[in-house]
Amino acid sequence: MKSRNGKYLGAVLCGVTAAMMLSGCGSEANSNVTEIEIVQYKPEAANYFAMVEEEFNATHDDIHLTISSPNDAMTILKTRFIREDYPDIIGIGGDINYSYFVDAEILMDISDYAGLANINQGYLDIDESLELVPTEGTFAVPYVANAAGILYNRDMFEEHGWEIPTNWAELNALCETIQAEGILPFYFGFKDTWTCLAPWNSMAVDLAPADATKQVNRGETKFATEYREVSEKYLTLLQYGPDDPFAYGYNDACTAFARGESAMYPIGSYAAPQILSVNPDLNMDSFVMPANDSADANTLNSGIDLQFSVMAECPNKEAAYEVLDFLYEDANLQKYIDAQTAIPCKKGDFALPTILDGMTEYIASGNMTDYPDHYYPSEMAVDAQIQTFLLKKDVDAFLQKFDTDWLRYNRDIIRLVQDYEKQHGNAD
Repeated sequence: MKSRNGKYLGAVLCGVTAAMMLSGCGSEANSNVTEIEIVQYKPEAANYFAMVEEEFNATHDDIHLTISSPNDAMTILKTRFIREDYPDIIGIGGDINYSYFVDAEILMDISDYAGLANINQGYLDIDESLELVPTEGTFAVPYVANAAGILYNRDMFEEHGWEIPTNWAELNALCETIQAEGILPFYFGFKDTWTCLAPWNSMAVDLAPADATKQVNRGETKFATEYREVSEKYLTLLQYGPDDPFAYGYNDACTAFARGESAMYPIGSYAAPQILSVNPDLNMDSFVMPANDSADANTLNSGIDLQFSVMAECPNKEAAYEVLDFLYEDANLQKYIDAQTAIPCKKGDFALPTILDGMTEYIASGNMTDYPDHYYPSEMAVDAQIQTFLLKKDVDAFLQKFDTDWLRYNRDIIRLVQDYEKQHGNAD
């Protein structure tokens, strides 16, 4: 049985004491109307949420909804938490920030929310795995996920008769064939450090244990062991990209791929809107990164892109739940899927974007593994470390620094895990 653990805030709340007291997470403008505020972290979806706000308020007399979609929402949220100025609901990703918020006990246990029964269990499991140590309760309702692998130009593949690779040898052979025909296999946008995580994540889920970070925290292994093959194969990919992949940013890479300057682009489904804004007629699809030598060992890199949490001790829980019900109506969720090229976390007969056709089998079977970087602390700047590694191409130095920095930036979490296990046994 899971039990509540002590709070670990780390840097996430910028020094707020672990025993912070919560103020009410909503206000009533008058006796008839309850105000509910959502702050969500995806500014690219601002138009969708403006529509949700308008339609909700037009159909509800007793609740008034306000949704904010600011740039750098996580910084804004953490600042508000310091001031104990809590919104009613937050929309965040399934990543390390969620882990910190659960441990800080600032999210409400919403185990009694009926809508959880409609969520695919795999995504609820992902949220549970993100807990620093097992914690009793449910603290978020997954909304949509995304997937990372390799986007490819369907027309180009059909014209040249290229086959979709299913293992590492086939991927390398395909790249050699494409190069021999005078076409660039991959485009990269490594000038923007965060893009270095896309191939890393999609290869790591094939080649390293899904719980590698937790194994390291328990002292059972090291990243020098678990990430060596990932690192070596990443360097192999570089030879199939532009001569200087660090000269181009994310927008450059999206534009180049949209214009047919490469056959493939190793990135997530989240890049589709940007690519299609350049070339709406591009006929593209995707496939799972075949990093493993055996096709059977490959898995889809997919994680929770957006989920909603009610803040703890909110006096307007029923109103908050009513807002969640509206967000999770099939018609509204389908609109988000269409606008953001997303994967629904809710069960149902939703129409998936066609660029996910090549991943549908993995999605339907549940053969998906969360993004490894969702477990990395932002202070460690793993994206920048990977970029430096790709520039210097020194596997040993990179892995040694990864292990050293992990101990430095995760010492409080490691101590938390050790203390928990002394009392309860293995945290898994």
